[in-house]
Amino acid sequence: MAEQDFTRAALEEHLAAGRLMGVRCPSCQGLSAVPRAPCPACRGTDLQWVELSGRGTVVGFTVVHVPPTPLCAAGYGRDNPYAAAVVRLAEGPWITARLVGVDASRPETIRVGMPVRVEFLREGTRTVLAFRPEG
Repeated sequence: MAEQDFTRAALEEHLAAGRLMGVRCPSCQGLSAVPRAPCPACRGTDLQWVELSGRGTVVGFTVVHVPPTPLCAAGYGRDNPYAAAVVRLAEGPWITARLVGVDASRPETIRVGMPVRVEFLREGTRTVLAFRPEG
């Protein structure tokens, strides 16, 4: 992978290696959990990959009863929903990912402010980002 390759494919390579990476702009110190160039804040192009802690808190979530086709094939559906969350990482950026280790059929057990930690799910040839409640 090229050092300056800030694409979804590059991010997926980091996920496959078990690293949650973000992109920092040295010009404005902006940090994003989603790779994109140029910097969305200052349009700087001298970006750097930085490893993120993988810790954060749930700031919002939803329960999905009608999943996309790959998750239907994995067994999710009306009788087996899954949860997706927006997580504010300890370093500040927000990211959306699947929430595992929760009972999505009982959403009242999931709460905003819940501390979570990153988890890398192997699904076929892909690695999918997820978060699991800590503790």
